This record gives sequence, structure tokens and C-alpha cells, in this order.
Amino acid sequence: MGRFVVVVLDSFGVGAMDDVQAVRPADIGSNTCKHILERCPKERLPHLERLGLINALGEEVGAMGFAHHATYGTSDLLHEGADSFLGHQEIMGSRPMKPLIEPFAAVIEQVEAHLRLNGYEVQRIGDPVSVLLVNQCAVIGDNLETDSGQVYNVTGLLDSMTFAEIEALGRCVREVVFVSRVIALGGERVSVDELLAARRIKSQIYTGIDTPLSGVYREGYRVTHLGYGINKETQVPTILGNAGIPVSLIGKVENIVANERGSNHPGVDTKELMACALQEIGRLAHGFICVNVQETDLAGHAQDVRRYMDRLQLSDYYIGLMLEQLDEADIMIVTADHGNDPTIGHSQHTREKVPILVYAPMARPGHIGHYPTLACIGATAADYFQVSLPEHGTSFLPRISGA
Repeated sequence: MGRFVVVVLDSFGVGAMDDVQAVRPADIGSNTCKHILERCPKERLPHLERLGLINALGEEVGAMGFAHHATYGTSDLLHEGADSFLGHQEIMGSRPMKPLIEPFAAVIEQVEAHLRLNGYEVQRIGDPVSVLLVNQCAVIGDNLETDSGQVYNVTGLLDSMTFAEIEALGRCVREVVFVSRVIALGGERVSVDELLAARRIKSQIYTGIDTPLSGVYREGYRVTHLGYGINKETQVPTILGNAGIPVSLIGKVENIVANERGSNHPGVDTKELMACALQEIGRLAHGFICVNVQETDLAGHAQDVRRYMDRLQLSDYYIGLMLEQLDEADIMIVTADHGNDPTIGHSQHTREKVPILVYAPMARPGHIGHYPTLACIGATAADYFQVSLPEHGTSFLPRISGA
């Protein structure tokens, strides 16, 4: 037993799932990996290529070819839509609940009344659908970057309020709504006028702040994700923590997955997060390490192919450094949580299957299968550490070890 490392390249899908024609027609033809590689034919990702990225994609693109000694597979998304929060809950072994689909307009009266009851100053902005401006320094409305009606955003100005105050506001909203997620976030050097200027209306039903346009990502960005219907006791970090096994969550994953007994390392900058993961590999003789590379997803939302490839290349470089630090007993999994094809014609997540690229010195090379849920990763981690399995997922450890 050694270290089990999971690298989540946020949104790096490898092709539309079979059900998109029925459930998400806007995602027909999406393939984040393929389309980025096609648009950047001279660029290489040598370590991901070595781990079997092209094998998982299923076709050669440009100069990139199949890796004959790779151990690889793919997985569908079990959760509805294509959501980072639910995708990470799946990775950790949860079976996602069917989310409530409800625009913020349907609950604005309840939220407004609850906020006033708790001492907040509240003002409605916009017509015919409105957001709530709270204390002149935070806006509550629909999340426009993910599946419509599943997520509400609480966007605050960190020059006017602390992040603890933004979190408290988010938890106040969470008390009276039942969508899958409330995201409390904020950034520095953004004015309330800039925030409100980024308000957009979608399908005449949903309205909220266009987060990339608002500028809150640019400086001092902080975020926490307040989920609904997730049982942390059946997830890998809690199971391992209860067993005394070190757990380190790095980047976006640390604020969307419970890890009360482990170490958590927030952040967004890819270089800082991957350097932190490398440091954790060096620090821990055994344990579970998961790092999320969020800037790929942000590039997808911005429909910026070059930025996406740049973040992939930086991640690939650090993955190579991590591989050099791993021992024979260790396992690394490189995967994703959904797609976000920057070439598909819209700026939302895309419902794609994802790669499962396995590094384990003693692993058998070849295809380990296509799985119906990302929970296979959590189940494999639990199996590796010989602890209780999470609530969902099938371990592929036997297919790696040949047992």
C-alpha cells in the first residue's frame, strides 16, 4: 500500500455520450479532447500520450498516436447533465441524486424573505426576471455556466465583504432552496457596477451574473460549493480519514468534497496546484491525493482553445514530474469530470465520456473497460487501501493487478 493519486483535468472529455441526442442536443458532436488537439496540431502532450490518452480517445489525431503499453479505460457520467460538483461526488463514490430543476425566479420570493429575516438589505435588479442585490456588494441569481436550473450563484465583492461573509450568505440561501448546488464565490477589484453589468438573461427564464465576464476570476478569486443530498460518510475521503489514512484534496475538489480529517489546499492557478500535488506526493509515504485542474474548464467556458491547450501542457509537464516520484506500490489515475468543448458553439459544459488513464508500475497494459459511472475511481481507491467501499461504483483494481 502506497499512494493513490487522482488528477482531474476538469472538463477534458473524450466524446459525447450516447444519450446526448435525447437529453442534450446542443452537445451533439462534442469532443473536447479531439477538437483541441485538431486545432493545435503542432502541440504535444507527451506524458498524457504515454498514459494512453489517444487510446481512450479512440483515434489518432495529428502527430499523437496510440500507446502500446498503456493501461486505460473510459467512463460515462451517471449524474444528469454535465456538472463539476456532481462529477466529483461521483469520483468519490457517490450515486448522485436526481437534481431539482428550478430557475431562481421560482424561489426569489422565499430567498428574499429569508434574507430580510436574517438582517440583510435586499434589492431586486432586472425585469422581467430578477437577481437579488444584497447589501450592495453581492448578487444572487442563476448560474449561467452549468445546466440551467440546477445551480444558484452568490457572487460577492471581496473588497466590500470578507469571504466568510460570502459563505454565510450562501449558507443562508442554501437553507431555503433545494437545487443541487449553491455556489458562493467572490473576487477582488470588481465594482458592483461591473458585477451588475455582467448580468445576462437566458431563455427569458434564467438570469444571473456571467462569471467570466464579471471579472471575479481575475484577482483573489475564492469559492465554496454548497451541495444538496450528498452523504459524506459514504465517500472515499471520509472513509479513508476514519481509517487513519491521510487524504489531501487540492484545488476545486477541496471545496466541493468533504475532507474533515485530511488536508485541504484551495486555489485555482494550475502551476501552484500541481506544484502542491507534487509536494504532497513527496510528503506522504502513503495516502490519497486528488488535485483538480480548474483552469482547463475556465478556458472551455471562455471558448479559448489556445488557453485550454496551454493549461493542458502545463498539467502534462507536472504529471511527468509526478510520475518520476511514484514507486512500484503507487497508482495514479488521470481523468476528467465532464466535457467543455470550446469549439461546439456554446460556453457550457458538454456531456461527454471521460478518460481513465492509469499509471501503476505493476499494472497489466491494455483496455480496462468502459464504466457507467465515475464512482469506479472511488471504488478502486477504497479497494486499494482495503477499506469499506463507497456507496457506489465497481473497482477496477483486479483488472490492473491481474488478480
